[in-house]
Amino acid sequence: MGAGSGEPRVYGRWDGPDTVARLKAEFPGAVLDSADFRGETTIVIALDAVEDVLAFLRDAPETRFDMLTDVTAVHWPARPQPFEIVWHLYSMPRNVRLRVKANAGPEPKVPSVVPLWPGAGWLERECYDMFGVVFDGHPDLRRILMPEDFGEWPLRKDFPLKY
Repeated sequence: MGAGSGEPRVYGRWDGPDTVARLKAEFPGAVLDSADFRGETTIVIALDAVEDVLAFLRDAPETRFDMLTDVTAVHWPARPQPFEIVWHLYSMPRNVRLRVKANAGPEPKVPSVVPLWPGAGWLERECYDMFGVVFDGHPDLRRILMPEDFGEWPLRKDFPLKY
């Protein structure tokens, strides 16, 4: 597959209904929603289940999401819980991807996943710096892009267009 073979290169498929069903069985009430759009699976979980669900997804033999590829957030100011925290996972042994989301309130605070994936340190710091998401338990949560004394969160939708 790939260059010269006439077939499209496959970079990893997205996990699907089996993982959703397994999470629902393992963590009753933790899976709030799931969607499969164009082959990309997204699972929305309860905020208080983040540590347990992500540890399970990393450690369970049938999932083995051994790589965290991104941590980000989306700001929806009109919602009661205006922040979606998003983790993109990848399983190298299975060559599959998964998107996991959790909703957070106006002063977003979520557990750090640095104990699960040490590389999350930089990703969480960027998310903190741009959105103001506090990652509880992070070993060094401080700004990395904006000056320390900058009192705003540039990727929030209520950030002024002219500063």
